[in-house]
Amino acid sequence: MHPHPDRTPKPAWAAPTGATFRTRDQVDFVVIGAGSAGGIVARELARAGFSVVVLEQGPYFRADDFGHDEIAVNQLAQLTNDHQRFPNSWRPTEDATAVVQPVVRYGRMVGGGSNHYTGNFWRFHEIDFIERSRKGTLAGTGFDDWPITYADLEPYYTRVEWEIGVSGLAGSSPFDPPRSRPYPMPPLPRKSIGVLAEKAARAMGWTAYPAPMAINSVAYNGRPACIQCGFCLGYGCEVHAKSSTLATMIPDAERTGRCQIRPMSTVTKIETDRRGRVTGVQYLDAGRRGQFQRAKAVFLCANGAESPRLLLLSATSRHPDGLANASGMVGRHLMFNGAGGATAVFDHEVNGYRGMVDTRIIHDMYELDPALGLIGGGGFDFRFAAGPIGFATRPAGQGGPRWGAEWKRNLRRYYTQSLNVAGHTTQLPLPTNRITLDPDLKDANGLPAIRVTFQDHPQDLQVMEWFRARAVELAKAAGASEIISNPVRRNFPQVHLLGTCRMGHDPRTSVVNASHRAHDVPNLFIVDGSSFVTSGRGQPTMTIMALAFRAAEHAARLAKQGALA
Repeated sequence: MHPHPDRTPKPAWAAPTGATFRTRDQVDFVVIGAGSAGGIVARELARAGFSVVVLEQGPYFRADDFGHDEIAVNQLAQLTNDHQRFPNSWRPTEDATAVVQPVVRYGRMVGGGSNHYTGNFWRFHEIDFIERSRKGTLAGTGFDDWPITYADLEPYYTRVEWEIGVSGLAGSSPFDPPRSRPYPMPPLPRKSIGVLAEKAARAMGWTAYPAPMAINSVAYNGRPACIQCGFCLGYGCEVHAKSSTLATMIPDAERTGRCQIRPMSTVTKIETDRRGRVTGVQYLDAGRRGQFQRAKAVFLCANGAESPRLLLLSATSRHPDGLANASGMVGRHLMFNGAGGATAVFDHEVNGYRGMVDTRIIHDMYELDPALGLIGGGGFDFRFAAGPIGFATRPAGQGGPRWGAEWKRNLRRYYTQSLNVAGHTTQLPLPTNRITLDPDLKDANGLPAIRVTFQDHPQDLQVMEWFRARAVELAKAAGASEIISNPVRRNFPQVHLLGTCRMGHDPRTSVVNASHRAHDVPNLFIVDGSSFVTSGRGQPTMTIMALAFRAAEHAARLAKQGALA
């Protein structure tokens, strides 16, 4: 069912007016990836007067194309990478044999993961950028400070809130870092499970406060308020109340008349000349025909797995180990974010499936007490993020049957009377955790597939176990009659793709500088989750967007100065 029938006039953001360039034309910038970072970069560069071509691996959906089909979204990879056509392999260590299994998951469409994210928009805090200075080195890790501080990024966090659109309540958290402006929208209405989060936090001596969300609580910038459909996590928003780059940045970019979005375009190589400068990109178009787009400069915004993969695929005699990889750091320091939680079941309905995923968060443990002997921290929210089909295909309750009368009774109870106490945690950067090219496994285009080498640092496991134990306590404090402690999954990628092309001042230990310009290739910029030096405490998308605003500003200035030639 389409919320906007054909006879209904489409709003401005559904009517693109982008430019049309020929591949033989040399454009100012090619942007690879139209997601959280790429959408912002494209808009900012086009508004600065540059010609921009955006190459996106996935389709260009409109609001009408999004729906609540669980089978299409979750089983048939409508919005994400298809592991049947683009497989991954995984191994815990470099001397282990890699096995083929889904590991890397990301949004594959114009707007990328910003279309189907939860919308939790946490700013990083000051500590996230200077942890090594505060805590020292950690053996076996690449633990380091960022080359920028929170103060450097704060103006760009504010731009995200006001230009992307974030709802929240400034000053409601005693733990929030300084801010220069309040939120542009009030917080979303408190859900029933938010009330339970507040009850549990009070009992624990903690504070639950309104979650900052990239979802409209009121009409904002021509987009409507959230309609409380209950399908946020994993799904696109059929009214564009979710603040994706598809709904906010891409239309602005196209309206300049200087930006062309080319969906279904898979980049296979970034080309360079004898000087080692980027000259353009090779890609397969929607008909899988090879194309070459000439460009004066390239922004790589694919994500923390596909960006290093493309750099490795772009090896030449001048760059034998991969483009921008003189340091050997491309692909290294892969981080996800950890998790530790519990399922709380109540004797009354809580109906957490209604509306957005969560409305209250708890950050008292954002930075854990050093006396615990743990490095890092995180936060909690109370959520229910399963659709009815997905929920029904799992055992209802601990050890419950998968069919029959008891299954039906459990399903009625657990679907309406349970919630997840979800802990989101840090993860340390290990040089041995990395993205490489699988020497044997190929994707549908005949290119080497992504191989993930990953295992948890003992500290990360201890932090996740601490959060799991606190999740049980929160569930009890909320009044749960049954508590299911969710075991910590070892060596299992959680969510997010971070750290594989890290920022830094030293070209020997990083891939890009503080402005996201590749140390080895002056007209190549990389900005997405791969740029991260540390993982933060979960919810990295807001920081990815802030970095993208900042990187585009620096690149535009350099281009106007003629410094990219």
